[in-house]
Amino acid sequence: MKILQSCGTFIFKTTIIFSLLVIFLFSQAQGKMIDDSQGLKHPEFVIAGSQVIKINSSIAGQEYVLHVNLPQNYSDTSKTFPVVYLLDSQWDFPLITAIYGDQYYDGFMPSTIIVGITWGGENPNYDKRRAFDLTPTDNSQPTQFGNAEKFLSFIKKEAIPFIDSKYRTNKNNRTLAGHSFGGLFTLFTLFTEPDLFNQYIPGSPASAWDKSSLFKYLEQFSKVNLKHPVRVYAFIGEYEGVQDFEKITKAIQDCKIKSLELETQIVKGSGHAGTKPEGYNRGLQQVFKRPSIKVDEIILEQYAGEYEIDPQTKIKLAVENGQLVVYLPDNVKMNLCAETETDFYIVGGFMNARFAKDDKGSITGFQMYRYNTESFVKKIK
Repeated sequence: MKILQSCGTFIFKTTIIFSLLVIFLFSQAQGKMIDDSQGLKHPEFVIAGSQVIKINSSIAGQEYVLHVNLPQNYSDTSKTFPVVYLLDSQWDFPLITAIYGDQYYDGFMPSTIIVGITWGGENPNYDKRRAFDLTPTDNSQPTQFGNAEKFLSFIKKEAIPFIDSKYRTNKNNRTLAGHSFGGLFTLFTLFTEPDLFNQYIPGSPASAWDKSSLFKYLEQFSKVNLKHPVRVYAFIGEYEGVQDFEKITKAIQDCKIKSLELETQIVKGSGHAGTKPEGYNRGLQQVFKRPSIKVDEIILEQYAGEYEIDPQTKIKLAVENGQLVVYLPDNVKMNLCAETETDFYIVGGFMNARFAKDDKGSITGFQMYRYNTESFVKKIK
């Protein structure tokens, strides 16, 4: 494989508006200028923190382009990061990075590397190239379709190893997402290489392709023993081929594969292309869903009491109906979900808490992780 490189107040307050997220995610590139219709030059608009990497694949015999977006805290060298691999990056990379920013801010996603895959070369015809690479069978037209096996081999043997070697990735947390032909390819990957990714998000999959040839791969998949849990979130628009979608998703469910979790969504009032914002938004939220465990009340009672965020801000923790709750200064109550016996979080807000003890085993407070900040909250009563 030849590589060529070129690409505050407390969290419980109201969330940031979308325009601020745009400012956070996007910036203007310095140097390259674009002429408008009046001959004026303006900076090109790019996604901050992103890179463009060209790869000449020896497996597929063509050039691909990887769009890579790194999380804002990537500079923390003690951490590794899950990776979302996105198909059809030429269209959907800006969408997914924006959705990721929203979901990260709301605490639904961890810091994540986004890798978009698209086609390189001079003036690539995306429609033709994706039709060739994303379809598993050739529909009796081998020069136009049916290259999915080689394309998957490129991802498995060239793209993923390269990303793993260049970036600090969590090799045990990968997601594949694709729409339309990309959704078909995502299901093909699930059926033939189920352990390659931990999460799969097939959107509006062309499951009826080539006389429903996808089902022959499903038969192979039905006999698999997964090496790790796999989450699948499949979606389609209300005005699409819902019948074919329900046929393939029911067939997956009927396989009753241990450690496989499948959720589906029919996006109301949506056609084919318009499903992507809603489907990817819910899909990423679901496949990265955090655990919520039941903690013994004896343990929870240790955490109850009054805490000081700063000299002017105090909060109260209590145990109610077997759950830890927090009362804010304005007496607003919020539930804390337990990820472990010492780690808690709020659903829909970026606030994580890890309780600490002294040498005698008494709770001294908790380390609070918020969007962009970290501090220790002391227990005072």
